[in-house]
Amino acid sequence: MDKDQIYSESMANIANFNFDAQVADVFTDMIERSVPGYRSIITMIETLTGHYALPGSNLYDLGCSLGAATLSMERGLTAENCQIIAVDNSPAMVERCRKAVARRHTCAGVTVIEGDILATEIADASVVVLNFTLQFVPPEERARLLERICAGMRPGGVLILSEKVVFEDEHLDELLAGIHHDFKRAHGYSDLEISQKRSALENVLVPETIPTHRERLLSAGFTSVDVWFQCFNFMSMLAIK
Repeated sequence: MDKDQIYSESMANIANFNFDAQVADVFTDMIERSVPGYRSIITMIETLTGHYALPGSNLYDLGCSLGAATLSMERGLTAENCQIIAVDNSPAMVERCRKAVARRHTCAGVTVIEGDILATEIADASVVVLNFTLQFVPPEERARLLERICAGMRPGGVLILSEKVVFEDEHLDELLAGIHHDFKRAHGYSDLEISQKRSALENVLVPETIPTHRERLLSAGFTSVDVWFQCFNFMSMLAIK
């Protein structure tokens, strides 16, 4: 696993964050050192897939990056005749995800697609994963995406939505953002790296509050919505149709 050192040197001009080949090469290290609880979420996607996947249905990993959630879904899948469809719009991520899938000889039912999740047809789905993906979708497009996902799911199906969040309470928001920075420092990131990456993400990753996510999911047609995991300003929700 290559170490993330993308923002370790001072930059005169910091470009917007992009899921290019440079990021793809270090993405596993980057996300595990940046997102508290990430590995726990990936592990539980396996368990949740085993619980919710229905025979003959489709499972989707939307914004699959290197395929960590895709492979977790595949490991947890016990229902027969299912297809896992992994989608990402980054050619570099898709290339590496396909290689990761190919290395697992049990992944015959996994298809990795390079494409826009906003244009991906969702049909006959029992499990859909948006694992730190929605935060990169333009806010004005988020409701439409969730409505399409819900419309394409079987009754009783589940959406697993993981996101970085902000809080309405200003003091709490600042406290948890500061603790998150402490987490990154404890995992070897310098203050320069933290600052420069924050600048790169500022106009790309747009977080929202937990109530905003909950209300949007209910409006999209899900009947049961709540947080099942939270660590600082990162959380994962279950939305059941």
